[in-house]
Amino acid sequence: MSQSTIISLRDIVVEFDGERVLEGLDLDIHDKEFVTFLGPSGCGKTTTLRIIGGFVAPKEGDVFFEGKRINDLPPYKRQVNTVFQRYALFPHLNVFENVAFGLKIQKLPEKEIRPRVLEMLELVGLKGFEKRGVNQLSGGQQQRVAIARALVNHPKVLLLDEPLGALDLKLRKEMQIELKKIQQSLGITFIYVTHDQEEALTMSDTVVVMKDGDIQQIGTPEDIYNEPQNAFVADFIGESNIVPGIMKKDFLVEFAGREFECVDSGFAPMEQVDVVVRPEDIKVVPTIAGHITGIVENVTFKGVHFEMEVSACGSRWLIHSTQSEAVGSAIGMVIGPEDIHIMKKMEE
Repeated sequence: MSQSTIISLRDIVVEFDGERVLEGLDLDIHDKEFVTFLGPSGCGKTTTLRIIGGFVAPKEGDVFFEGKRINDLPPYKRQVNTVFQRYALFPHLNVFENVAFGLKIQKLPEKEIRPRVLEMLELVGLKGFEKRGVNQLSGGQQQRVAIARALVNHPKVLLLDEPLGALDLKLRKEMQIELKKIQQSLGITFIYVTHDQEEALTMSDTVVVMKDGDIQQIGTPEDIYNEPQNAFVADFIGESNIVPGIMKKDFLVEFAGREFECVDSGFAPMEQVDVVVRPEDIKVVPTIAGHITGIVENVTFKGVHFEMEVSACGSRWLIHSTQSEAVGSAIGMVIGPEDIHIMKKMEE
């Protein structure tokens, strides 16, 4: 994957009505990368997207595109196109005319417009839909028209602001795969905003996790899931058990009333930490063989596994297992060194 930087944000500060939305944000986005901004609503992810698109001007800081400062460049002059959650298609134009709209504004000759529009419609799976009115299309098809309309201008970067939010689950999943395919076949940078963890993990090369206008972690989906940098990321990216612990020394942590070997080091002796254990990493065994014993409070069948809520050592634990245990029964829990992730305590 090419690693040349296409967009750089430096010390970006944004305030709305005196309230800071972005706190001195620094970020590099690489060419041909599928990058997702992920976080709860109000974390600043859409604002960051709009800074790149030119719809919001930062109070402080600089936006660079291929090394050139573009703070003062209006949106239509940036080599960036945006697909919003509301597709804003022109209802009086058919599919072909909607996609061709930007090219006509650029006054390109008809003989150049037609093949480009048809190529884009084929790419988004709408070959043969040219003459349809957009109101005759399903939500997913309208979404594809909006994407084709953005891509036909050959932008270097496509910005997508929760574009699948209005679609039902099955269609969303199909469109996630579709978008990743389109991005790979065109080899352009996609910057995607979502609060849906699964969507971010499915599609992205790089995930940027945000909270309160700050970046919490940047990494591949695997890194972010398996090596979260703090309890917020761990909890946001998937269900986690997060319990207080004490780092006795390198590779030894105490939590739930006993000591465990772990693979983490670099903490101060006796430092208070957060211990993160994923529900699928806890092995259920007979009580006599367990590191911890607990009582099963609740069991839910999730299709692929059972989700059990277990109370143990004053904490509520979540366990995902292919075997179900009866509510009220006592179980043993085994947690291996590799399954324990130690985090610095989150500052409140």
